[in-house]
Amino acid sequence: MADDPTTQGAQAGGTQPTPPPRPGEKVPEGGLDPSQVFASPPQPPPPPPAAAGAAGAQGDGGAPPPPPQDTGPPPPPPGTQATKEMGFDDEDIRVLGEVGDYRFGSITATATNDNITIPAHNETTFDEQEFLTLLRGSISLTRDEKWRIIQAIPNLSQFQIDELQKILQEERNKFSELSPKHLLQLQKLEQKHAEDWGDLQSVTVQEGAKQEEDQQAEEIRKQLGL
Repeated sequence: MADDPTTQGAQAGGTQPTPPPRPGEKVPEGGLDPSQVFASPPQPPPPPPAAAGAAGAQGDGGAPPPPPQDTGPPPPPPGTQATKEMGFDDEDIRVLGEVGDYRFGSITATATNDNITIPAHNETTFDEQEFLTLLRGSISLTRDEKWRIIQAIPNLSQFQIDELQKILQEERNKFSELSPKHLLQLQKLEQKHAEDWGDLQSVTVQEGAKQEEDQQAEEIRKQLGL
């Protein structure tokens, strides 16, 4: 960090580096620079469910420490009665009774990718809907980071796209395999991220309407010779 010219400039001039754009703000033509995706460097692996309150409330700050080892079995399929003979303890059985049929991923699975548009990416090939589904299901990325990742796609290499999808898939698998005692925290955290995804969809709709209004206004000015 000592050799970072941006940091040196900020210290010398007494000004802070320009913060990365937020949803709804203007993105440079050609897509966002990948270096602006994270306000602070990402710290994998994803945060533990025990830090759900902090992770759900955090803005663009640093990630919580890595999750502790979880040696219990993953939750049984919905409708299956968990027993101690299956390896579940009293806490697992209690939490399963509270969450009912909820399993990690079931909340974001009911969301859609409607109104979320990936910019043109001529240098890369991937399933856009699968990518968005993995992205919306992440509980380690903030709302703004998800939006900035989408805006940076035109400037990502095929390797970066593939690695990002791999990381997102590994995150989903990791949380799905945690013992049932984490399900209550996961449920709250996933609900928060599902609401954030809905916010992104609303922002995209509003931004599209604004661009259409601007284009119409520009056409009128041209017709009037202004």
